[in-house]
Amino acid sequence: MNPLLDWLHGGPLIIDGAWGTQMQQRGLEPGVCPDYWNLDHPELVEAVARLYVEAGSEIILTNTFRANPVSLEGASAEKVREVNIAGVGISRRAAGARVKVVASMGPTGKMMMTGEIDEAGIGRAFAMQAAALAEARPDALLLETFSDLDEASIALRASLATGLPVAVSFAFDSGKNKDRTMMGVTPEQAARRMAAEGASAIGANCGAGPESFASVGVRFRDACDLPIWLKPNAGLPVVEDGGVSYSMSAEAFAAHLAGLLDAGACFVGGCCGTSPDFIRALVAERKRCVSG
Repeated sequence: MNPLLDWLHGGPLIIDGAWGTQMQQRGLEPGVCPDYWNLDHPELVEAVARLYVEAGSEIILTNTFRANPVSLEGASAEKVREVNIAGVGISRRAAGARVKVVASMGPTGKMMMTGEIDEAGIGRAFAMQAAALAEARPDALLLETFSDLDEASIALRASLATGLPVAVSFAFDSGKNKDRTMMGVTPEQAARRMAAEGASAIGANCGAGPESFASVGVRFRDACDLPIWLKPNAGLPVVEDGGVSYSMSAEAFAAHLAGLLDAGACFVGGCCGTSPDFIRALVAERKRCVSG
């Protein structure tokens, strides 16, 4: 049995949006690891989580995307544990009884830097993070923004050892149609391998706007029978005055919801450039889709 299917008896669910920009608005400086805010500024992290709950998110993530011992270079095992446990606790407080908490785990970045993978070392890093997250009792784990299939497999094996359901989401940000990861992985390759290795959901996040995510969803749907998780960016980024901005409005973003649902999406939220306003727009659009 797939536990995530039990969440969908009432229909597709709305996830949260971007966290980084919300934390930057609260004083997170460039170059500072946001995960450490779980210990240093828990009230500010919780304020972001609460905004998404109030906007209508039925699933919120945790501020633990980079909280593995490779990304937290120099951190002790106990510090890694503390950051992850605190991250789940913060989201759990904001979520209350009705909203699910899915703990975020990102790639180590080693593949991007070296093109090689230390399977044993990276496996230990993911296992350490997954065990700490599981100790705090989230409802599921999410491996997000992965580009390399081998690294995703290592992370999935470590995460499944916790006994929690695990969703795996890739960043399709390359190729003419934004249908390849940076490492050349296709939606079909990702879906088939993750399904074969025990994932509870397959997904895509970041990398592109919602206009390209429907086709990725269809390809997931045709390649496996896992529920589909989609979190697009608010369009493509624009560099202005040395900064990055996203021009897509919340309403324009939400207008793509029907297409994403038709493509098989079961869980829909937003990634870079999105905000609580985008979640409110998705909730309203879902109501129109269902009533129509």
